[in-house]
Amino acid sequence: MAAAGAYGLWGLLPLFFRLLHHVDPVEIVTQRVLWSLLLILALLALRSGLPPFLAALRTPRLLLPLAGSALMIGINWLTYVWAVNDGHVVAASLGYFLNPLVVVTLGVVVLKEKLRRSQMLAIGVAAIGVAILAASALTTLWISLALAFSFAFYGLLRKLTPVAPMTGLGVETLLLTPPAIAYLLWEISHGGVGFGQDVPTTALLIISGAVTTVPLVLFAMAAQRLPMATLGLLQYLAPTLQFLCGIIIFGEKLSGGQMASFGLIWLGLILFASDSFITARRNRLATA
Repeated sequence: MAAAGAYGLWGLLPLFFRLLHHVDPVEIVTQRVLWSLLLILALLALRSGLPPFLAALRTPRLLLPLAGSALMIGINWLTYVWAVNDGHVVAASLGYFLNPLVVVTLGVVVLKEKLRRSQMLAIGVAAIGVAILAASALTTLWISLALAFSFAFYGLLRKLTPVAPMTGLGVETLLLTPPAIAYLLWEISHGGVGFGQDVPTTALLIISGAVTTVPLVLFAMAAQRLPMATLGLLQYLAPTLQFLCGIIIFGEKLSGGQMASFGLIWLGLILFASDSFITARRNRLATA
């Protein structure tokens, strides 16, 4: 449920960020960082979570991987916001179509997770669909690859870091805060800041904190509890919604190759979901 909630919210993000198309993408990311940090600190204080948060900041074995995950999520946010506001929603969705394949590969190679034959078949079918989709969008493939790899490594680092979801997210946003403040100060000195420009823009930038924090907390919960292979395939919910936003709402063009790849990706999802359902049912019967 946590994974479905996170991916569902991420799938609808293009609708939110397109409302901020007139704001510099870097400023949007810096505002996301600052307002997310305020929200997370408030939630930690309400839940008596500040002591573990401060302890994580003083623990090098936690701080180092969280610095790496902060870098990965920062790259991911900036690439995504720029892509959406520059009219590349379909390219962004391709990045998240590619991401589960990278996640599954990391699960097998790094974490030594095992795949059943039917799971490998499902992933192979989805991979063919993604390859077709990539071949039909070579000029914007860098966007897709940046999003796919940055978020895959973010998920891996969070899975390997023994820290509570909210605590880890708090440390990540705190580490991103100094460069965020530095950029905003530079932007203010050049008279180009969007915050305070008008009430709707200011309100949306403040809300971006909650829009950022909620799905990331849900994702961190899911990443610690699900196998990387399952987490990776569930991710297709987000790019499917983004893909539909790009085509139906924003009017981006869809080629025949993209249509074929879309069908193959969903076929792979159906195969994987069917295998998971049958295996779970068999395990329940075996332990009954």
